[in-house]
Amino acid sequence: MGRSVFADLVAHLDGSGEVVAIDLPGYGEAPEPERVLTMERTADLVARFLTESVREPAVVIGHSMGAQVALELGARHPGTVAKLVLVGPTVDPAARTAPRQFARLLRDIAVESPRVIARGAREYVRAGPRLGAKFQAMLAHRPEDVLPRVAAPTLVLRGEDDLVATRQWCLRIVAAMPDARYSEVPDHGHETMIRDAAPAAALIREFAGDR
Repeated sequence: MGRSVFADLVAHLDGSGEVVAIDLPGYGEAPEPERVLTMERTADLVARFLTESVREPAVVIGHSMGAQVALELGARHPGTVAKLVLVGPTVDPAARTAPRQFARLLRDIAVESPRVIARGAREYVRAGPRLGAKFQAMLAHRPEDVLPRVAAPTLVLRGEDDLVATRQWCLRIVAAMPDARYSEVPDHGHETMIRDAAPAAALIREFAGDR
């Protein structure tokens, strides 16, 4: 999804340092690339942006598919990353098929407010006619193979009721990484950074420290 859905998180992080929100290629207001990008290629583009525009290691936050991009960023371009925050990270190897992912997502958002659902639907429409191919690129990525190569301190953050990123999968991520910790946001699901982002922001600020 585009960066606009994370406006509440940005607002709660404001004052803790410079906050830069980006649209990944083909999402939000970013141009559609000539071909659907892999998670690795997307991470390469984000790394170039960070190198040219931020110019110092950043605390990188990724949500859902964005967590896969953030993970690749930490593995492929460690000099751009000070710390990583993986929120509701996908893709759980136990559900690496489109039907299983859709089923988990639909069950998760069934209890969300109409406002959250409407904002998410708008962003999926903006992702364009190749959304299915983009979803397949997400499913093709194997984050479990990347985890041991990421040295940056990492916070794995999950909504307590998240049905997309299960507790078992998130704890597996933490166990496979050299320097990772786990936190949960009570009474939140997969959209923990979108609906009432204050609790997630507080945990991120504590983890990030004074950066």
